[in-house]
Amino acid sequence: MFSYYGRLSTELYNLTKPVGHSINGDIEYYLDRLKGTKGKVLEAAVGSGRFLIPLLEKGYSVDGIDYSPEMLDSCREHCRERGLNPSLYEGNLSDFSLPSTYEAIVIPTGSFCLIEKLADAKAALKCFYDHLAPNGRVIIDLGIPGHWRTGEITTSTFPLSHEEGLLLENKSVEINWVDQYTLSYLKYEKWQKGKLVDTELQKFVLRWYGIEEFKLILKSIGFSEITCSAEYNYKKEPTKETELVTFEAVKK
Repeated sequence: MFSYYGRLSTELYNLTKPVGHSINGDIEYYLDRLKGTKGKVLEAAVGSGRFLIPLLEKGYSVDGIDYSPEMLDSCREHCRERGLNPSLYEGNLSDFSLPSTYEAIVIPTGSFCLIEKLADAKAALKCFYDHLAPNGRVIIDLGIPGHWRTGEITTSTFPLSHEEGLLLENKSVEINWVDQYTLSYLKYEKWQKGKLVDTELQKFVLRWYGIEEFKLILKSIGFSEITCSAEYNYKKEPTKETELVTFEAVKK
């Protein structure tokens, strides 16, 4: 019934979050945190290359992995246009095996929260751990729900030309305080000359974690030297107003 980052979703993502577009300063923050990294970097949930390509252009050796073939096709196209040829893999973050080990694995802008089940999230962290070189790091953004209103429906339009455009309807369906997730339905529509020509329906689940909870999960995997930073300010303590935190942890 549902698509997962299909063709229309990818088209809208490229329109609203093009290559090099920094979301709340994430690219600048990660470039600063990766200073001195000499080995390979893996971006998990690489998407269409918004974040990956600026790192490649700064001289980092970066691979990418994503579950969506449409997103990966878009990423490959963007890389070809710029003369870049990174290794890009299609795979599930909870169960993958790549030929390389990495000095750093990064997953910015809360994409880790898209892993619906806690067991799968722990499995993903174990995969990250297994693919890190000794003393390698993970850097992971996590979102915390802020302005949620169950039942709220928002509609946005995005012109592509005088005759064509995209429409996105976002319906906030549920917030589950016990299992710690929000559920939305995203409906993408493509219109040409006033006629609907394509549509996709996406189930959009975002899981959140308590600060101490996620530290304990990282420790249970084997990570150490765990730090937590609020709103892309390194080691700034989160407050009740914080909506994004970045964890770093080291494999010993």
